[in-house]
Amino acid sequence: MSTFTEDPRPAPSQAHLRFGRIPITDVAPVIESGRFPAKAIEGEDIPVAATVFREGHDRIGVTVVLYDPDSNAVQRRQLDPPAKGLDRWHGVVRPGAPGLWSFAIEGWADLYATWHHNAEVKIAAGVDVDLMLAEGVHLFNEAAAQEGRPADNAEVLRQAAGILADGGRSVEERLAAGGSHEVLSAVRSHPIRSLVTTSEKYPLLVERERAGRGAWYEFFPRSEGAVFDHAANTWTSGNFTTAARRLPAVAAMGFDVIYLPPIHPIGFINRKGPNNTLHAGPMDPGSPWAIGAASGGHDAIHPDLGNFDDFDAFVAAAASNGLEVALDLALQAAPDHPWATEHPEWFTTRLDGTIAYAENPPKKYQDIYPLNFDNDPDGLSEEVLRIVRLWISHGVKIFRVDNPHTKPVWFWEWLIGEVNRTDPDVVFLAEAFTRPAMMHALGRAGFQQSYSYFTWRNTKQEIEEYFSEVSHDSADYFRPNFFVNTPDILTEYLQYGGPAAFKIRAVLAATGSPLWGVYAGYELCEHVARPGAEEYIDNEKYEYKARDFTAAEAEGRSLAPYLTRLNGIRRSHPALGELRNLTVHSSTDDATVVYSKHKEDLPGGGKDTIIVVVNVDPHSARESTVSLNLGALGLDQQDLGEDGLFWVDDLITGESWRWGEHNYVRLDAYREPAHVLHIRRSR
Repeated sequence: MSTFTEDPRPAPSQAHLRFGRIPITDVAPVIESGRFPAKAIEGEDIPVAATVFREGHDRIGVTVVLYDPDSNAVQRRQLDPPAKGLDRWHGVVRPGAPGLWSFAIEGWADLYATWHHNAEVKIAAGVDVDLMLAEGVHLFNEAAAQEGRPADNAEVLRQAAGILADGGRSVEERLAAGGSHEVLSAVRSHPIRSLVTTSEKYPLLVERERAGRGAWYEFFPRSEGAVFDHAANTWTSGNFTTAARRLPAVAAMGFDVIYLPPIHPIGFINRKGPNNTLHAGPMDPGSPWAIGAASGGHDAIHPDLGNFDDFDAFVAAAASNGLEVALDLALQAAPDHPWATEHPEWFTTRLDGTIAYAENPPKKYQDIYPLNFDNDPDGLSEEVLRIVRLWISHGVKIFRVDNPHTKPVWFWEWLIGEVNRTDPDVVFLAEAFTRPAMMHALGRAGFQQSYSYFTWRNTKQEIEEYFSEVSHDSADYFRPNFFVNTPDILTEYLQYGGPAAFKIRAVLAATGSPLWGVYAGYELCEHVARPGAEEYIDNEKYEYKARDFTAAEAEGRSLAPYLTRLNGIRRSHPALGELRNLTVHSSTDDATVVYSKHKEDLPGGGKDTIIVVVNVDPHSARESTVSLNLGALGLDQQDLGEDGLFWVDDLITGESWRWGEHNYVRLDAYREPAHVLHIRRSR
């Protein structure tokens, strides 16, 4: 009778049982029992875990099997065994091209590990010596004859069986043959398995790289190239042609995505004036988010910016500079939007017969009507789908969605599903600063990425807790885009922290998440807020803003070189392109944050490890002892000197040091508030 048993099936009377022969529970990453797929991007390392155990003392093994979108098993990787006394197994899979992949967990009796353990213990005690050696001979010969085992692997097992059976050799020599390096390698690559039990398959949605990696830059096309006539006290708007002239500079800073606020006609009724005042003058351009006028709505372009040919030329210019265009999708309307008269059922009508404008008390947005999806959900949904597909036809593959938390979650699940069914490369970013449950639900519903609370996490404790949360607790369904500022958000940290604060936040964002972004003016350290508010004074949402980026850089007043360096580091180091691989380390100073990112199995078998140390106090120098979790750094013996230390190279300053488990660090916010260190390796 064969030793091996594959895929045991319960007897008919046991078909209702939930446990298989080898119990497998608590598989991860699994979202709501597989109701929603876990998220991944092509080439990303996805941590996999499962609780697997069996009765008695026999040894087991655990394997993760990765299936491509055609259900072919393309990867089999054994999971690492748990700590002593525990049953949680861990490993990694790395999916390839985008599509709906899946994975399953196999638990199995490890016949070799059980025999080897028992043989070592019993033979050392003089118990069943001949029997244990004979059982090894039987096990190895039967495994060598197993169908599908490579010939060279089988030969290793047969030779070991021959030595185990050789009574002319010492017991020690015979047993050593059963645990030789060659045998261990053979059974590691092709385990000797029995009682194989397979979990159900769980979905893993793999999306294109820009869904989970990228550096964003936001600007207002109307400001790029805008000209102020001092004599007439009037502005001439910028347009797509003048805005395109800024694209090479954005690309030179290493950004991947150019994000445009709404480019549609702006309403005249209740138009907002400078700094959100209620009355606009005849030359005030209004907020781009107050969409719609007699000249059109969401399917039209503001006449000042140009026409569709001009937009197509802008998209082409962006592509020639290695940039993708992200367009704002703001589902709301100005009072004079065509929808307001053609489809009043798409809005909320108050008792006095007026359409309700947007409010987030105490904030009021009299220039905007929010949509109501309950009166005509089918009609409104189909109209939005039409609009999205229109812009896709003009080369837009990324949409930054304004306030998605004010619309039903079911709608986003439907819309993103419909779009990605025909255009799987289209990416949606949720601009949702709201309760965690809603933000996480939007991720489950299909949003590829989201704004996050990073903007307001400034202290060491806040940063450590939030980085751990987004990289581990919610990473399977929520991809955070770490925007450092927005037209609406200028935090007190940036208002009062000086240039050091801008550097600190950029380092944290660029290295803490594979997605990060800035709004134009950040490189100029624009920091003056409207009194009593957390937003810029003379806000660009309501007026034109001309900036002289070239002069600022020539005079040394620009952070553009710093942002360029950070984006260059990101592109050169694949460890920074991952979300789930972040480890927080400790420091003795309450303003010094330390974390690392590590990635293995690079082309050629290399490793990439980045250690980031940041002084988050923008007003002083800080000294600290940094203590590293060396196990998280993937160090090999050849990486270490005779003193047990390893080299780290600062990718910002170019300095190098010998580091170990405990290291002294001094960071002066007025000189350089951060180290971005790369571990120098032998290969």
